[in-house]
Amino acid sequence: MKHDKFHGRVTDTGRLCSAPGCDAPGEFRAPGVRPSGFDGPGDYRWFCLDHIRAFNAGYDFFDGMSMDEILAAQSPLAGWDTHSRAFRPDAGIDQAPRWADFADPLEAIAQRARARKMDHQAAQDAARRGLSPEDRAAYEALGLGFDADRHALRRRYADLVRRYHPDRNGGDRSLEGKLQRVVAAYDHLRQSAAFR
Repeated sequence: MKHDKFHGRVTDTGRLCSAPGCDAPGEFRAPGVRPSGFDGPGDYRWFCLDHIRAFNAGYDFFDGMSMDEILAAQSPLAGWDTHSRAFRPDAGIDQAPRWADFADPLEAIAQRARARKMDHQAAQDAARRGLSPEDRAAYEALGLGFDADRHALRRRYADLVRRYHPDRNGGDRSLEGKLQRVVAAYDHLRQSAAFR
């Protein structure tokens, strides 16, 4: 495996060097101009190798900071002097955390909440239709909606049996567990009141 000798190089992005008049590819990221009071990198700029070397030679992280800001940034406790909501002295006194209190750039929290909401709605829908937990598990095993009719049930069962049966997979028996769940779910549903 060939490694690039320049750590941090990002190739084939189509970006041009941010240096005025340079048409070389911008392969090296550099911090942008930070607004006053902003604790972060700002907007990134991209430079070619020659211009990133020039940038790094003249870069001053503390440029534009007051003496107090510089001392605070150099402190070994920098970044550790704030309390998270759970460990604040007044934790639990005020309201519980809100969604807006969390940064969720990958939508991990929101995705989990949506999944829980969908599960709750599915459970309510199943209860409204008079389905037992076993019925609901059988619907999920077959990947059917609660509004499926007898024809949809048979068609889905046939599709899944063809997909998971060892004879259709070159004798591969690794999907046998799924096939057994599909057969059990079908047997359960075809005898349930919803499909009589």
